[in-house]
Amino acid sequence: MNTFLSVTWNMDPAIFTIGSFEIRWYSLMFVIAFYLGLKIFTWFFKRENISDKLIDPLFYTMIAATFIGARLGHCFFYEPEYYLANPSEILKVWHGGLASHGGAIGILLALWWFVNKYGKKYDFDYLWLLDRMVIVIALAGVFIRLGNLCNSEIYGGPTDLPWGFIFVRAGETIPKHPTQLYEALSYLLIFMVLMGIYIKYLPKIKRGFIFGLFLVTLFGARFIIENIKNPQVDFEATMKYNMGQLLSIPFIIAGIILIIYSLKRGKPAMIGHQAPYVSKKNKKDSK
Repeated sequence: MNTFLSVTWNMDPAIFTIGSFEIRWYSLMFVIAFYLGLKIFTWFFKRENISDKLIDPLFYTMIAATFIGARLGHCFFYEPEYYLANPSEILKVWHGGLASHGGAIGILLALWWFVNKYGKKYDFDYLWLLDRMVIVIALAGVFIRLGNLCNSEIYGGPTDLPWGFIFVRAGETIPKHPTQLYEALSYLLIFMVLMGIYIKYLPKIKRGFIFGLFLVTLFGARFIIENIKNPQVDFEATMKYNMGQLLSIPFIIAGIILIIYSLKRGKPAMIGHQAPYVSKKNKKDSK
């Protein structure tokens, strides 16, 4: 194995430590992700004339759904026997263990509740909200995977490629695929594509199209990258497709169905009473 061109990765996952208390880079990445998501969604609402009174309840709903869903997803998708036998361990999130597929399910359920509570009053539905939420989620995924890189976790198998990482803190001595970076770059590209569609083509597309495209591209990327990841739990070592891949398949299928539905029967992506967005520059030109 050629280690000459590889990256020796020995980053301390803690930003600082005081006694038994520490702040980790992973936690900071989550904070950045939620902060940027808040700013982007505030812009969405302003752009489409939706009341900003919904921003705070939506923000707190997303925080709760993400962490509860991701934690329960890890416990019951990857290690159900252990956590069912030791239910108190479910609450010990500082021991690690968050699953993105569980987070996705938690978010879907929480947003369904949010729409039932606020949608009728403010004139939006489930697909309208999801089309915008997944743009933010794609960007959040970038920072979460960078957090995994800071933790030297969820990486791939051996590689001779020049960008292989030797994860010293994980006890590795040979270069491994930095799959955290592969996913982060994939999610960044997906974010840019979805945001571009939202900005340029919102008046022309139908509701559910952005959400469907997100499901196909993000979980499609996950399915491909999982091929070179190390098993996260022991039982995956004997599986042809690991748990991450198996959990991705329903989301990909759902995305394809949503795209077809959107193109054939979807409602306009913009709410009926909204006027098309006009930039400040165009406003000046029209005077």
